[in-house]
Amino acid sequence: MKTLREVPVGETAKVVKIHGEGAIRRRIMDMGITKGVEIYIRKVAPLGDPIEITVRDYELSIRKADAEDIEVE
Repeated sequence: MKTLREVPVGETAKVVKIHGEGAIRRRIMDMGITKGVEIYIRKVAPLGDPIEITVRDYELSIRKADAEDIEVE
């Protein structure tokens, strides 16, 4: 299983599944990150948190912990 956190800067990944439960999963999905959507990794902060991504033509920053709940291919 590969997570969004493992995708290198400058690459694109496709969401396979969102792990987690309840409010955490709902929040990720509310940001537009759903199964089948492509995510481009724009930048990673110097200490690795947060990660800046492009999803559905807008920029978004997510925490490492949230990125680990997003399974990609």
